[in-house]
Amino acid sequence: MGTVVLTMKASVIEMFLVLLVTGIHSNKEMTKKIKRLKFNVPQINCDVKAGKIINPEFIVKCPAGCQDPKYHVYGTDVYASYSSVCGAAVHSGVLDNSGGKILVRKVAGQSGYKGSYSNGVQSLSLPRWRESFIVSESKPQKGVTYPSALTYSSSKTPAAKADLWSTPTYTSSQNRPGANPGVQRQDSSGAAFQKPVGADVSLGEMDFWKPGSVLLDAGFVPKEELSTQSLEPVSLGDPNCKVDLSFLIDGSSSIGKRRFRIQKQFLADIAQALDIGPAGPLMGVVQYGDNPATHFNLRTHTNSRDLKTAIEKITQRGGLANAGRAISFVTKNFFSKANGNRGGSPNVAVVLVDGWPTDKVEEASRLARESGINIFFITIEGAVENEKQYVLEPNFVNKAVCRTNGFYSFHVQSWFGLHKTLQPLVKRVCDTERLACSKTCLNSADIGFVIDGSSSVGTGNFRTVLQFVANLSKEFEISDTDTRVGAVQYTYEQRLEFGFDKYSSKADVLNAIKRVGYWSGGTSTGAAINYALEQLFQKSKPNKRKLMILITDGRSYDDVRIPALAAHLKVITYAVGVAWAAQEELEVIATHPARDHSFFADDFDNLYQYVPRIIRNICTEFNSQPRN
Repeated sequence: MGTVVLTMKASVIEMFLVLLVTGIHSNKEMTKKIKRLKFNVPQINCDVKAGKIINPEFIVKCPAGCQDPKYHVYGTDVYASYSSVCGAAVHSGVLDNSGGKILVRKVAGQSGYKGSYSNGVQSLSLPRWRESFIVSESKPQKGVTYPSALTYSSSKTPAAKADLWSTPTYTSSQNRPGANPGVQRQDSSGAAFQKPVGADVSLGEMDFWKPGSVLLDAGFVPKEELSTQSLEPVSLGDPNCKVDLSFLIDGSSSIGKRRFRIQKQFLADIAQALDIGPAGPLMGVVQYGDNPATHFNLRTHTNSRDLKTAIEKITQRGGLANAGRAISFVTKNFFSKANGNRGGSPNVAVVLVDGWPTDKVEEASRLARESGINIFFITIEGAVENEKQYVLEPNFVNKAVCRTNGFYSFHVQSWFGLHKTLQPLVKRVCDTERLACSKTCLNSADIGFVIDGSSSVGTGNFRTVLQFVANLSKEFEISDTDTRVGAVQYTYEQRLEFGFDKYSSKADVLNAIKRVGYWSGGTSTGAAINYALEQLFQKSKPNKRKLMILITDGRSYDDVRIPALAAHLKVITYAVGVAWAAQEELEVIATHPARDHSFFADDFDNLYQYVPRIIRNICTEFNSQPRN
């Protein structure tokens, strides 16, 4: 009997072990199957905006082709939720134009979004937005569950699109009915929403552009990312591209209607890529044929959307291709304050030419450059061999622009290749540091006055010297981006009266000159030159011409030769001597040739006569130098 019992117990144990092993094996198989199940990544289109997706963090797959400018992106690194998700991914460098998977994480709204050009995408600037997002590679983070299907903020049905607001979505228990009793109101479309007690809001008073407005803070989610669906956020413009821009388009009869439409589409794409706005670039259009005419100036349209609409309405004028006449027209009329010119911004004129101009452009372009206008030429197709006899100025482009290294000119073999110049052109017109043609002799320098304050000058004559310094300064266009002025006074010792970054207007500079106090002492001109190089010109901007104008009334007590040689390597030196100054010493101090850079007045009262000569020599030298 005992044996039977033991046998039965063994059988039960054996069966239990079999079941246990079978269960473990089954669990392992199940675990393997679960591990083999792939995460379903939602696919979205290029035009899907982050604000349409409610999920705070998600992984999606973008298609190819999202680099297109029509998929708007706002910001850099951190993007406004009105941006295309996939467009932002391309801009940030997480994806290329072939598409792929990305991880998107929502973050708080920003007080400003900076536009930039990156990876073939021009993002736009935006003053503020209520929600942002960040894009990164699609590496799932531990402990985070990503949705296999996205939740959108509104239905795609026409009925839903007709409503301005959806049924209220409550973001916290405080906003739920009962927790915070409120008053039922209706918006203009008849949709009811809950107004929390104490929130004094009407739709007519709503600031639709302001993030965190009362309705949104109360927990209401609009059916669309914007409360006014027909509008997109209006950018203030890209502050890194603050230029005043004129496009001169070819409306001559020879261009034909089809190519004229291609030209207009190119302009519209430029307007979009530039991120037009009052804090960034402004753009106007002049069409030329027999005679030029302005379609709109710099102040007419101050955002890319309105500008594109205006460009679409331009009609062809016909006639000859008188580009030279158009350039002269722009020089005299377009860049005026009345037409929206902002003064401190570089002036740029882009001339499109189909074939060749029917008049001369070289002289008109030179006068435009001397007026501070950067002239760009885009020539399309050009004259064939049997047409070259009709070209008035062979090689007219190289003669018309201020550089011959290709910076200011593009040649396109066919109108169908015009779009390839878009991004290179945008990059160049926004490169304000390289726009040398907008720099004339009067708005491109850092001018340092080195003033002799020795005892031999005397108080009365010193005031005359200061008036001479003021008269020279008056001739220049002074601002923080144009010509800047600084001053050093010296005797045995030296004193920095004011540096280049101290004053940014002509009135402030002239007042500062008047306030300089007479020092009195010896005359150590060599030491003064060294001091000016170290304490004044050391802080000059790299792209500025550096002019030192030294005024002295006597021979120096120290050696000037070595300091003068050091100065010649860094600045252009003008030496102005009065009364007892030594002529040979002035010639040593002055930049070669000395006859153009040294001046001598026998009396302080005659100093004023040299102002026109010094200004003329400064401008002659500037205009004679290649600006490559």
